[in-house]
Amino acid sequence: MSGISKRFGGVHALRKVDLTLQASEVHCLVGENGSGKSTLIKIISGVQAPEPGGRIAIAGQDYPHLNPVRSTHCGIQVIYQDLSLFPNLTVAENIAIGQHLGGLRKVNWAAMRVIALNAMAKVGAEFDPDTKVAELPIAGRQLVAICRALAADAKLIIMDEPTASLTRHEVDALIALVSELKRAGMCIVFVSHRLDEVLEIAERVTVLRDGVKVGTFAADTIDSRKLSHLMTGHAFDYDIHPYHLSAAPVVLELQGLGRDGDYEDVDLTLRSGEILGLTGLLGSGRTELALSLFGMNPPDRGVILLDGQPVSLASNAEAMRKGIAYVPEDRLTLGLILDQSITSNITLTVLARLAGRLGLITAGTRKDHVAQWVSRLGIKVSDPENPVKTLSGGNQQRVVLAKWMATNPRVLILDSPTVGVDISAKDGIYDIIRRLADAGVAVLLISDEIPEVLYHSHRVLVMRHGRLTLDVPSSHTSEPALRQAVNA
Repeated sequence: MSGISKRFGGVHALRKVDLTLQASEVHCLVGENGSGKSTLIKIISGVQAPEPGGRIAIAGQDYPHLNPVRSTHCGIQVIYQDLSLFPNLTVAENIAIGQHLGGLRKVNWAAMRVIALNAMAKVGAEFDPDTKVAELPIAGRQLVAICRALAADAKLIIMDEPTASLTRHEVDALIALVSELKRAGMCIVFVSHRLDEVLEIAERVTVLRDGVKVGTFAADTIDSRKLSHLMTGHAFDYDIHPYHLSAAPVVLELQGLGRDGDYEDVDLTLRSGEILGLTGLLGSGRTELALSLFGMNPPDRGVILLDGQPVSLASNAEAMRKGIAYVPEDRLTLGLILDQSITSNITLTVLARLAGRLGLITAGTRKDHVAQWVSRLGIKVSDPENPVKTLSGGNQQRVVLAKWMATNPRVLILDSPTVGVDISAKDGIYDIIRRLADAGVAVLLISDEIPEVLYHSHRVLVMRHGRLTLDVPSSHTSEPALRQAVNA
């Protein structure tokens, strides 16, 4: 692709972008939200046409623009983050559906099964092709999407945020599979906000910023810090901030906390103004522990102390009354009501406090409350009455934070607060977390991203198989040491 531009009204989504993709290559495409990545992918896949003057060449054949049918015939397949599968159909039907579209004809069920089995054999998928896709875990569904691309004789596979919902073990399996596809002669374009994964898997990295190509770089010539700077034009803080624990009072303490099948014998302390990082593989028990602290997953044994007093957290309402707030990992399903307004989402947790003597909330009170949090957290909003689903991922996460910060919590539990958020938005969220800690809030930061807990926590805990196996100040450890502890 050369000289590719695209405008939407007066907005330049892409400006004269060049991109070369080679066979047997893993090529990563990175940039902040709004950098032009999605637009470029849509042009490659034929969903959108570039402005006149650009050039697209596939295997030496020139095209002024592509359409979805032509793109597919040229061997281009896109696996979107939502995978675009039919959950009510079987694995075989999803994989072979491309060969049975168009015209009125009977479905050859035997041929469909053969197509599916052949594609599954290439990636080592061992599940039953007659299984409904809805019954598969997310990693299995991703394999189905890859098999569908292989069944369509793909030569170029574009993977958009493929690791966002995977465990570390599943990420490792996907990276191994991508390497196999590369050795088979395919080109894989890998799009991800997780820069450590980008540098682990890529041979070349193309960086977009504000619709302009910054450059294409060999992955072994850059690190995550340089890549962050290329994407944003800003330098980010990768320094560890020491915290003097002994002077601050203990806000939350757990003694021998256990829940059958989830976690066992958990002891920890969390002090005022401390950011305590908790990391571990998905399934290690960390989210189950967080839910127990928010009254939604009651422990079977042990003691929870708030300000030195034993408490029983039998419900999330009780946890909120005790000053505990919880930002869940899945903001789209559990953190927000997507079809309701930004205003409704921000005020949801404090309706009683905003109500007057007759139990009614005035429009002015509501508006002032929302304006305060929009300003404090820098939420980019054109109209607070718009549905919250119209915001970017980073601004949606700020709305979730605003909703819980409005409760003036003593303890704030953040479960993977930057999933699916680009690097600048991440930095803004980290800044909010630091300001909360400076104001005395005790923060429990849960994440499977080692750099996130190392550089943005004062102390780090590692959880494995439901037990805490490491408790160390951030200043006394490193990324390799934490990775070893997590995967030991």
